[in-house]
Amino acid sequence: MKYMSVWTIKPENLKAAVNRFKEANPEPGSGVELVTRWHEVGTGKGFALLEADDPIALSRFMVAWADLVDQKIVPVVDDSEIAQAL
Repeated sequence: MKYMSVWTIKPENLKAAVNRFKEANPEPGSGVELVTRWHEVGTGKGFALLEADDPIALSRFMVAWADLVDQKIVPVVDDSEIAQAL
């Protein structure tokens, strides 16, 4: 299943978030594929498209950033998938 993650870095955590992104591996672990990630320039906001069949693995990745960012994750479908539902 595909998920869209939208985040905003908490202003007081900007420096820590930048350091973690640069120094740690910002890729999700086993069980989650990062399809794409985009960052708004200068705002501390962004979104990612992830693919996962394991909700625990997806939760691990999200929790790893929860101390620094406000985030929301929702399941998403593409045009061909939504067309099947319509």
